[in-house]
Amino acid sequence: MLNKRLIIPFLCFICCISNGFAQEDEEKIGTEVVNVVKPYTPTISDAFKVKETPVLNDSVSNEKKKVNYSIFSVPVASTFTPAKGNATKIEKTKPLKLYDNYASLGFGNYTSILAELYSNLQISRTDNFGIFLKHHSSQGGIKDVRLEDKFYDTQLDANYSSRQKDISYRFNAGIEHQLFNWYGLNGLSELATDETLDALDVKQTYFSGYVGGSISIEDSFFEKANVNLRYLSDSFSSSEINFTARPEFVFPLEEITLKIDADLDYLTGSFDRNYTNTSDIAYSFLNFGVLPSLVYVNEDLTLSLGVAGYVSMDSENSETEISLHPRINASYRLVDELLIVYGGADGGLQQNTYYNFSQVNPYISPTQYIAPTSELYKAFGGLKGKLTNSVGYNVRASYGKDENKSLFKLNSYNGINPNLEGYEQGNSFGVVYDDITTLSVFGELKVEVNDTFTLGASASFSSYDTTSQSEAWNLPELEASIFSTFNITEKVYGGASLFFVGERKDQFINGLISETITLDGYIDANLHVGYRFNERLSFFAKGSNLLSDNYNKWANYPVLGIQGLLGATYKFDW
Repeated sequence: MLNKRLIIPFLCFICCISNGFAQEDEEKIGTEVVNVVKPYTPTISDAFKVKETPVLNDSVSNEKKKVNYSIFSVPVASTFTPAKGNATKIEKTKPLKLYDNYASLGFGNYTSILAELYSNLQISRTDNFGIFLKHHSSQGGIKDVRLEDKFYDTQLDANYSSRQKDISYRFNAGIEHQLFNWYGLNGLSELATDETLDALDVKQTYFSGYVGGSISIEDSFFEKANVNLRYLSDSFSSSEINFTARPEFVFPLEEITLKIDADLDYLTGSFDRNYTNTSDIAYSFLNFGVLPSLVYVNEDLTLSLGVAGYVSMDSENSETEISLHPRINASYRLVDELLIVYGGADGGLQQNTYYNFSQVNPYISPTQYIAPTSELYKAFGGLKGKLTNSVGYNVRASYGKDENKSLFKLNSYNGINPNLEGYEQGNSFGVVYDDITTLSVFGELKVEVNDTFTLGASASFSSYDTTSQSEAWNLPELEASIFSTFNITEKVYGGASLFFVGERKDQFINGLISETITLDGYIDANLHVGYRFNERLSFFAKGSNLLSDNYNKWANYPVLGIQGLLGATYKFDW
């Protein structure tokens, strides 16, 4: 029923509607009767009240058991007098101001220089340009080394990045210039005179440059891609070009995700001669791989089932190989973050390059045959998690087989002869390939107390089974490391590291005589300490190989003894 106060507005509304229709068709005008009656006025008696304790219409009714409560109190004499409470003050650490640029310069013994310069320029809210320059050099002076042993490494990198709403991209470019000397002579060279050794030219320089970039797109089947083009040359007219492209695609399904990755690797290069100087060396490989996988993720389980298929074409030898490799990964959270079990099997094709070899062992000779390594399979399983909120662990065991795995090995010794190249004095390394089965056990532990102190330790043991080579040359069975960072005060900070590398095997060849040699294991201790003078300026001191062990990292190549370096770092904004 309508309230009296609403009758008049309601009648006006009806009249307006009626007039609107009357303009369209005046002949349809009719009459309407509105009866107004007394409005309904509800009373409390009309409401249905829900009882607080409803009556249960149940065939079974249990009587509520009566419970009696009593308190047994014993008087206790107390001498405690409460003190007036005070609010606890929280000491706030003043955050360090972040700067976009810094310059660092240090000098040490052995005429060592360490210099770094980083600058970041924000072009707009979404675009940035960065440049990084690094130089590390030493004039040498290793104990009992009779040849020139200085080195330097200078690297310049630049990048441009942009982060838009749905797309992000980055461009990279850089150049690097390195100088090393083949100073590692064996014991037989002790008979050589200083005049003979001075006539040897044992210098090697590497020059490399690269351009590349990456792109990622949000909410698209095309997720991201990385491309890179690198060029390398050296003092002996060696050259190498390597182009790689790795796009990734994602197709979400109902409960799983289909991922399809691609791997394109093209490599071409040449050396003027082989080690015996009987011919030149040229190599060219085109490798293409497709890596599809199905990924399932829920709260506790992550599962990826895939396979990697590769086609490798050796243009120089007109050979093509097709290979399939497993790509299976699974992890299951057994107890939250405390215990996670994981396992799987991986494999793939890895293209070796002259550039990668030179970065691992700069004392290789420019006479190498380059070929890819096929990781047929690597089955693994392990446990990881956290013992406490600040202590994490990871334990893993693996078993796998590599086909055509690369190994560094001493080149043969032909005597000290200035008429030969500087790397032909038994002081350089070559690369040999073999099919190797590896059983490995790895464990690590990391403690993060807070921002003041962190501690980590890791160790791995590996057992190798070779096919054609008598040993897995220069591969250690045992490796371990300990590292820590600490902040003593707001101004004093530092870090320490300790590395252990076990025994390795190499082979000395002199004509028809060959002998397996054992390189002793070594420990390398390092320490650095810094002092923040203010927000912009800080000073640092670094110590390396503090145990003063002139160990051999490679056969006949002792390293520098105790190394100390002092320097300063300055942060700034443009």
